[in-house]
Amino acid sequence: MPLMRAMAARLKRAGRRTRYRLRKQIFVPVFGQIKRARGLRQFLMRGLDQVRGEWAMICAAHNRLKLAQVGR
Repeated sequence: MPLMRAMAARLKRAGRRTRYRLRKQIFVPVFGQIKRARGLRQFLMRGLDQVRGEWAMICAAHNRLKLAQVGR
């Protein structure tokens, strides 16, 4: 519960709530698309460096597929 109170206090500050709402429009849908359309539920590699590399490849593939759809 202390974390929830801290977040509530943080959102009460001026301009924070509107910025936090933007996450729904900008960042969160991308993660949902990657999870659903690309089937990423867990990483296949172990170790932070390897996971970072795997994530970079997944993001690159996602972006290339998005660009390919725009070009149609």
